[in-house]
Amino acid sequence: MREAYHDQLGQLAEQLADMCAMAGDAMERATAALLGADLGLAERVIGDDLKIDDVRSSIEEQAYALLALQAPVATDLRVVLAVIHAAESVERMGDLALHVAKAARRRHPNPVLSETVQPYFAEMGRIAVELAREATEIIRSRDVERARSLEDADDAMDDLHRHLFTVIMDKEWSHGVASAVDTTLLGRFYERFADHAVSVAKRTVFVVTGRMPGYGGDDV
Repeated sequence: MREAYHDQLGQLAEQLADMCAMAGDAMERATAALLGADLGLAERVIGDDLKIDDVRSSIEEQAYALLALQAPVATDLRVVLAVIHAAESVERMGDLALHVAKAARRRHPNPVLSETVQPYFAEMGRIAVELAREATEIIRSRDVERARSLEDADDAMDDLHRHLFTVIMDKEWSHGVASAVDTTLLGRFYERFADHAVSVAKRTVFVVTGRMPGYGGDDV
């Protein structure tokens, strides 16, 4: 009976890792759609978002059942609580990728981004996907040091996000107000995606150590 219970805990963590991988794939495709004005790819991201939502619903249902029926304590309780909170963050990651894809669809067949800022978004997309994939492996491995190392990648994302404002506010900006608004909103989506990936890693540190580290963003 106890073995089956621990199998359920392991399955919860594995589903969370799979969900995080799905969010990373969504952002990779959304970025490609954004940079390439690819309507088909944008539609795929939009259509697949429900799959991420469904995984979160399944995780929460199983987690609350474990709380009600098994009354976990100590590390087991931390696993269940961490999975519930992390699943919320991963769902938000999927939603942010969805927002990027919808922006690409809304402006199609025209590109959303000016050529001036496209290289920044290519790099922000790369970092976002890297963070999601690292978070996926951290969930599976429970590697605390690896989790703490995500802070550097998140700092790089923050630097790019701040630099976008410098570009938009420069007197040489010639792409108009609508383009500036799109750039600002999209930059925020990538920055928040990275923050949520770091939040997921923080939950893993909590599971292993019983303490929440004080880095990254974990507001919704």
